[in-house]
Amino acid sequence: MTYRDLYRDSIRDPEGFWLEQAQRLAWHEPPAQALSRDERGHYRWFHGGKLNVSHLALDAHVEAGRGEQAALLYDSPVTGSRARYTYRELRDEVARAAGMLRELGVGHGDRVILYMPMIPEAVIAMLACARLGAIHSVVFGGFAANELAVRIDDAAPRVVLTASCGIEFERVIPYQPLVNEALRRAEHAPEAVVYVRRPQAEVELQAGRDLDWHERMRAAAPAEAVPVDATDPLYILYTSGTTGKPKGVVREGGGYAVALNWSMAAIYDLHPGEVFWTASDVGWVVGHSYIVYAPLIRGCCTVVYEGKPVRTPDAGAFWRVISEYGVKSFFTAPTAFRAVKKEDPEARHLANYDLSCLESVFVAGERLDPPTYEWLAETLERPVIDHWWQTETGWPIVANPMGIEPMPVKSGSATLPVAGYDIRVLDDAGRELPAGEQGNLAIRLPLPPGCLPTLWNDDARFRRSYLERFPGYYDTADAGFIDEDGYVFVMGRVDDVINVAGHRLSTGEMEEVIGAHPAVAECAVVGVHDELKGELPVAFVVLKDGAETGQEELEGELTQAIRDEIGAIAALRRVAVVAKLPKTRSGKILRKSIRTLAQESREAVATPSTIDDPGSLDEIAEAMEAHRIGRYSDQP
Repeated sequence: MTYRDLYRDSIRDPEGFWLEQAQRLAWHEPPAQALSRDERGHYRWFHGGKLNVSHLALDAHVEAGRGEQAALLYDSPVTGSRARYTYRELRDEVARAAGMLRELGVGHGDRVILYMPMIPEAVIAMLACARLGAIHSVVFGGFAANELAVRIDDAAPRVVLTASCGIEFERVIPYQPLVNEALRRAEHAPEAVVYVRRPQAEVELQAGRDLDWHERMRAAAPAEAVPVDATDPLYILYTSGTTGKPKGVVREGGGYAVALNWSMAAIYDLHPGEVFWTASDVGWVVGHSYIVYAPLIRGCCTVVYEGKPVRTPDAGAFWRVISEYGVKSFFTAPTAFRAVKKEDPEARHLANYDLSCLESVFVAGERLDPPTYEWLAETLERPVIDHWWQTETGWPIVANPMGIEPMPVKSGSATLPVAGYDIRVLDDAGRELPAGEQGNLAIRLPLPPGCLPTLWNDDARFRRSYLERFPGYYDTADAGFIDEDGYVFVMGRVDDVINVAGHRLSTGEMEEVIGAHPAVAECAVVGVHDELKGELPVAFVVLKDGAETGQEELEGELTQAIRDEIGAIAALRRVAVVAKLPKTRSGKILRKSIRTLAQESREAVATPSTIDDPGSLDEIAEAMEAHRIGRYSDQP
């Protein structure tokens, strides 16, 4: 079947299409129907079916006779350690970890927070929660204590699973001080905190609360997989919102498993026994979907990599892992390749490794800029496939269907809509725009399986954020257009979330932190283009009358505040002090105009008739030039 025939079938008859795909999985009770609506009017997939995602990812393969096949390969250049787990070994570890959690009182519907580095125990913990029907919420290990505290209060976990440290290049980052500070800030108190002790950092266990992972694992009895409803939550994953408060994206197990299994074959062209490596972190949706769940549900071998694209030990790190483990398809963010290109522009390290196993490279998480695409395509001489998706969808919206019918590539496009995604371009009034015209990218309901059904404990925000602006559609908050051949071009966000090295971060949240500084009267944070990381935040600050602080001192204090409250990943780049910010007469800061100034020119920014002080735009432009921000960064 051609791609276009398959896509047409998925849109015309989504229930029949996805029910057929569901039959490829080992259900405890197969669903009788594919699509239904709940009492709130939300679409739900496979209601009435029962399954366990941990069973699908592990037990089903052992029962099918593939127990000795490699399931997980751990490679940690920062610690010099490696490990290999077969499907049988990984199942047994997960069953024991589930038993440990069960003995701590964790059961169906309970929440467990994971705050862990890229170690096998992170994957084991996720699958152990799924095994019990508990709901895991992974918090990226690079987040500061405040971010962890906010998520603890929202998810109200019974247990927190963590480690003694993470490792960034040669730097050891102790986790216990961060966890203790988060628990001090949080109103909710989990019953237990379990630490994976690593030799690089010790922990002092607090009696009555803190426990040792390895000791509890040795004493635990294995737990069997618990059949749960297909519509039960598998996990909560928090994504940055424009208000500063993270949004808890809920993922249901049944639809997610069906969509991921289909995507592995149709998009990534991967089959049981083949090796798939996603160089991300389990703290992000890419890690959830394509390090943990999709490869294992599909019966592939997944790679868990604790390292960076460079300096671990050099810019040949990616090529080494691909070569040593026979990776068929590799997936990472463009930022990672920009770092490799920066350190090794001639790709000299590539000559040291045999990459004959590699058939394709996928990138996502941010825009694939043409120079990076061209460098990759010329260097690797293999398909380089950009694709677009979101934390909310959990799997690709637009991609090149390599397992169905590889399509010609168009520069700047993530190619064509994936099965089930009926994408339209709408103007601000909700009218559909013709081919080639740029507008709001929206997806006609129902969304396909695997996408969020709501937000955790906040259905009103779910409706407000995604459904109300364009009734009958899911609002992606991305802008773009669709050309006459159906190719989708994503041009960027229309909200105040920026993408720093593939990490979605809220500028509103940064503004809250900066605004708390005693010298700051008001501020605006916008993302500006960065050759390496895609975007970096820049703060424009108006000081309080009489505030006495130097530029360097203020920049240092605000940068540190962002690191402390959000995390080093926020990477605040510049702080520019200005007399006033451009605003409408109603007081709304014109952040879009500031971004345009950084990307284009003063002439490109229309001066709205509603602006309070047109001269404020000129002052912002002068501040950018003085601080070498955006388009001024390369000027002498």
